[in-house]
Amino acid sequence: MSRLSRTLRYATCSLIHPLRLLVCSSPLRQRCSRLNHGVLGASYGRPFSTERQWRQAEVNEIRLRPYQEECIQAILDYLAKGERRLGISLATGSGKTVIFSHLIERISPPTSDATLTLILAHRQELIEQAAGHCRNLYPDKVVDVEMGKQHASGSADITVASVQSLVSGGRMLKFDPRRFKLLLVDEAHHVAAQSYLDIVRHFGLLDAQQETPTALVGVSATLDRNDGLSLGKAIDHIVYHKDYIDMIEGDWLANLIFTTVQSGANLAKVKTVRGDFQTGQLSKAVDTDESNAITVRAWLAKAGNRKSTLVFCIDLSHVANLTATFRQHGVDARFITGDTQLKERKERLDAFRRGEYSVLLNCGIFTEGTDIPNIDCVLLARPTKSRNLLVQMIGRGLRKHPGKENCHVIDMVASLATGIVTTPTLFGLDPQELVDNVDAKKMRDLKERKDNERVRQDQASSTLGNTIGNVGELTGNITFTDYEDVNDLIEDSSGERHVRAISPHAWVQVDEDRYILSSSTGHFLQIMKVDQRYRVWFTQKLPPDARGKSPYMKPRLIAGVDTFEHGLRAADRLAKEKMPFEFISKNARWRGGPASDGQLVYLNKFRDEGEKLEAHKVTKGKAGDWITKIKHGARGRFNKIVSEKKKAGKVQEKRTMFQAMQNRAQVRVGPVARF
Repeated sequence: MSRLSRTLRYATCSLIHPLRLLVCSSPLRQRCSRLNHGVLGASYGRPFSTERQWRQAEVNEIRLRPYQEECIQAILDYLAKGERRLGISLATGSGKTVIFSHLIERISPPTSDATLTLILAHRQELIEQAAGHCRNLYPDKVVDVEMGKQHASGSADITVASVQSLVSGGRMLKFDPRRFKLLLVDEAHHVAAQSYLDIVRHFGLLDAQQETPTALVGVSATLDRNDGLSLGKAIDHIVYHKDYIDMIEGDWLANLIFTTVQSGANLAKVKTVRGDFQTGQLSKAVDTDESNAITVRAWLAKAGNRKSTLVFCIDLSHVANLTATFRQHGVDARFITGDTQLKERKERLDAFRRGEYSVLLNCGIFTEGTDIPNIDCVLLARPTKSRNLLVQMIGRGLRKHPGKENCHVIDMVASLATGIVTTPTLFGLDPQELVDNVDAKKMRDLKERKDNERVRQDQASSTLGNTIGNVGELTGNITFTDYEDVNDLIEDSSGERHVRAISPHAWVQVDEDRYILSSSTGHFLQIMKVDQRYRVWFTQKLPPDARGKSPYMKPRLIAGVDTFEHGLRAADRLAKEKMPFEFISKNARWRGGPASDGQLVYLNKFRDEGEKLEAHKVTKGKAGDWITKIKHGARGRFNKIVSEKKKAGKVQEKRTMFQAMQNRAQVRVGPVARF
């Protein structure tokens, strides 16, 4: 049908009022009736006599959500101030395409020539989506596409262009910067990349002070970068921000519930490249039979009844292996990769949208710009250091859909000392925080409780610091013990004070919840806590002619009791029977004499020059206790303490780095840092 005949037909529908329903086809009849007799018809005060009026009225009928109108108004306000490089931060599913397409008509041409708009995107799905939306919204405007083999004229009212195509082969030169009022950048967290900057430079926007009729507006759900490149190279101000928590609470997006699962994968040796894990090494660490089985079992346990699960994998091998594991467990799982033929890709995606199978796996295909609203579970089978990637993956399940109550995000958390980003980190929680069926509000409440607890802890520490010098005023004793070397640990007798206060024997503490009582015969008793119970063993030394590889007989279990006192009582009873009292008594006279030469030789083997012990400086009893500690694991205990200190230091370092990352990742309305 020609434009003239279409115009006459719509005119006939509007002007020949009694015959309108007979002349119009069914779909047009419904829309004509709605527009001419509905709210818009009343507000316009007269029927629509042209196709353009009719189409524009239909466009106006699409009412923007309040925050979408607020966002557009914020952009217009900044443009009115003379600002030309603006960013807006909106959650996935908020209707970014709706906002920037409506923005086009709202921005007045700054000059008589500058009337055109260029929209930049970096993936085919985003380009097709934007072009289709603009064609529907502006049927009287020319909309061109510059992508691959499709070449735009450079003078269309609206051009949607692939960044990769635009910067290749001089294709950008046909776009005269003087004719463009607006440069829209979709997924604008990419704008600091060199290809984008080349385009920004072409339109005179690389230097914020340069005169140009073009305004740049970048929109993204993740307006920050992992690789350290500054968005301030192309964007001066973030003028509007609404994250997905705000959108969920406003009932614009589907609610999320989270479950984190320890996959057991160790990423300690996986290198980092451009802000995230190196893909090949990450795949080797995660794509194992054990890890894949845990992933599938976790999904079956937590989301097996979900209708549409999107799974994010690491690479093609991971996709294939994890798909096979799902199928081995009786789950109809299929995959889409960058190598999947377009026809097959469309068929699988359409079947997934129709609910013909429940699990769709991919690697890097559906992180941005994919609209599959029926997704009610997102399974994160690939660990990441990128907050942006995490948000993009989770965002696939945020859109509302009939019958969809919420989206369940299952995050397979690998074992890693530092740097991992998990769903709890989006709420400011520790990356290793494990949660199960916790929604966004509860996650935020948990963060607030953690923050409050940290404040209380800081207050308590501050109070302790102010009173530590005045311990005499306290009702109890406060003891802080730090061991600089193994000998400090050996010489520390604080562990024996409690046991010797309730026992007549010279027990020695050799580790936490482990005590030794030695005899002159070489026999010894041991009390140790195992599985919340105290166990007592008696070990006898063999005669020289009966010794094999070990000089001791196999330890004999004497008692297993619930309290330390009961265990000590049983051990002391046996000690009286098997060991000479004059040797094991804590008050034996010999303990006060000077250390023997043999004791000094043994102990000095573990001491540096200048720290050697002398007989008049240490008693025989003290030297005997130290030798018992050495023989029964004091050096190992010291190494464990050192290791725990280092680990604690690394944990603190991780928390500091994590807090810095969280601070950097916070998106706020206002100026953007330029460096």
